[in-house]
Amino acid sequence: MGYGLGFETLERETRIEALPVEGEIPGWLGGSLLRTGPARFEVGARELSHWFDGLAMLHRFGFAGGAVSYANRYLESRAYRAVEETGAIGYSEFATDPCRSLFRRAMSLFQPALSDNCNVNLVRLGERFVAMTETPLPVEFDPATLAAAGVGWKVPGQLTTAHPHLDRGGGMLNYAARLGPRSSYRFFRLAGAPGATPEIVASLPTRRPAYMHSFGLTERWLVLAEFPFVVNPAALALSGRPYIENYRWRPELGTRFTLLDRSGGEALGPFTADPCFGFHHVNAFEDAHGDVVADVCAFDDAGIVKCLYLDVLRAGRAIPAPELTRFTISPATGAVARERLVDEPVELPRIDYGRCNGRPYRYAWGAGTDGSGFFDRIVRADLRERTTVTWSETGCWPGEPVFVARPDAGDEGDGVLLSVVLDGAAGSSFLLVLDAATLAEVGRAIVPHHVPFGFHGQYAAAA
Repeated sequence: MGYGLGFETLERETRIEALPVEGEIPGWLGGSLLRTGPARFEVGARELSHWFDGLAMLHRFGFAGGAVSYANRYLESRAYRAVEETGAIGYSEFATDPCRSLFRRAMSLFQPALSDNCNVNLVRLGERFVAMTETPLPVEFDPATLAAAGVGWKVPGQLTTAHPHLDRGGGMLNYAARLGPRSSYRFFRLAGAPGATPEIVASLPTRRPAYMHSFGLTERWLVLAEFPFVVNPAALALSGRPYIENYRWRPELGTRFTLLDRSGGEALGPFTADPCFGFHHVNAFEDAHGDVVADVCAFDDAGIVKCLYLDVLRAGRAIPAPELTRFTISPATGAVARERLVDEPVELPRIDYGRCNGRPYRYAWGAGTDGSGFFDRIVRADLRERTTVTWSETGCWPGEPVFVARPDAGDEGDGVLLSVVLDGAAGSSFLLVLDAATLAEVGRAIVPHHVPFGFHGQYAAAA
């Protein structure tokens, strides 16, 4: 069947107490892998346009005593309910718009009908579990039943990221873009307590906001990377085009880094590098010289966005291979040095977050491709030795590898990786468990159906 099956709708919602297991699932795994991702790609006779547009489904793999349970359920957002009730798209998605008159488009500039189709990532904030996307309407859900439980919090802007960072002392940090006659980037802190409201900690004005899917964080700095894929805010309401199709590639702007102090909000920069594009920051930290290091999965340009339209993916066209790229920013000189860290392409990156986020680190894991198709391997990159190890299996396409540290792990990277893998020949998926250091297979749990390709998830340890 090939990897095209990963872009086909999964209607089935199910709960399975014990999946068939091959090999051995470590007994010390005692929590859940929770994931979100698109799972429905058509509404009535109309097909959604982009991988990022599919209606969100939650998946839970539970671990207990070497057994693995599984459950999946559509995220009952208002976008999902509108489809179920009317049979039509009710809210604007990444690259798919409902049919609206020019008047309604103009009004949406002032009263935007924002989607809460949270198919990108999820976060645990205290005892709350929240699914997220790039619109400011996160959806809280019950991790046991996967039932939606209302909007998580109000984000201070019209656009945000689904890649927050956990803040020291609890809570989280995230970014939002406020669009209008005086647009600005806003970073905010959200405490972990229920009912907390976002506190803006830094703000930066902008005329043409850049598309940003994530940001970097060090112990001192918020790292803002403006790739030259930018938008005129008025066009979002008046152009008649879906959201992402209003952005334009402007390489003459270069890639601009701004450092914002986490404590006082003061900004340094911008520091300009050659143009590139990226969805994901891998990690950032301050080195011994006081320079700021920002590692990014970088593409030559924003053409990757077009490559992820569903008609392109289903046609089997190869996606570009991203480089694991290091930018070293010198506040003293204003220079930005750029280098490729390893030869193997890496996307959907993960690190040992509990130990290394915002600090110097050695290992990164991700999904890889040789540029001839879709993601077909898992990669471990040793950034000290500049070497890689890979896992692959013929006819299989892995997703993001989530690192889980072994209890009382003594070293960075001591643990396992969890990845949901599509088996094209079998027409189904399995949860793969790999040794994080060697990428040797430890075990797998077989799902009785395919799991559409998703984006991100989190491991939640048992209480």
